[in-house]
Amino acid sequence: SDRQEALSERETEILRLLSGGYSNKEIANALVIAEGTVKNHVSNVLAKLRLADRTQAALFAVRVGIADPRR
Repeated sequence: SDRQEALSERETEILRLLSGGYSNKEIANALVIAEGTVKNHVSNVLAKLRLADRTQAALFAVRVGIADPRR
């Protein structure tokens, strides 16, 4: 989708981890970045995808094939 293409590679990576149920802290540790940076990325992802929250983002990720629902 056009909305998905608006995401940077890093934002897509954040979205994939977020949809796997990881917290901001866990995502920060996994990507070796600051937790605040993760929060900024999550906010950007939600804004770009026009979604209200992490749950909607996770559902979007599964729907467009960014995340695997079986994980």
